Amino acid sequence: MDKHSAPLDQVFAALADPTRRALLERLAAEDGQTVSALAAPIAMSLPAVMKHLDVLEGAHLITRRKTGRTVHCRLAASPMEDAMAWLARYQRFWAESLDRLAAIVEARDPT
Repeated sequence: MDKHSAPLDQVFAALADPTRRALLERLAAEDGQTVSALAAPIAMSLPAVMKHLDVLEGAHLITRRKTGRTVHCRLAASPMEDAMAWLARYQRFWAESLDRLAAIVEARDPT
């Protein structure tokens, strides 16, 4: 494993959990939410949500800022760019494979 794969591994590990994906979706819809607001619709304890936010922050997918006793979270989507680039290679693979399959089907279809 090279030094560039560790951040990518963290991003994919963070995105593997549906609760963390839901938290990111909420931040994408309305950035700068408090931890309490983010946790409200999730059926788990606040400490459990905080652990999910720790993972997201560790993967650099969110930032947290404390003002008094209130913690605000913001989306930091730039680490997902590397994940998107990695996935794009496989998108090209599937597109080329499906193009070849379509060509075979068309060649066999006399109509």
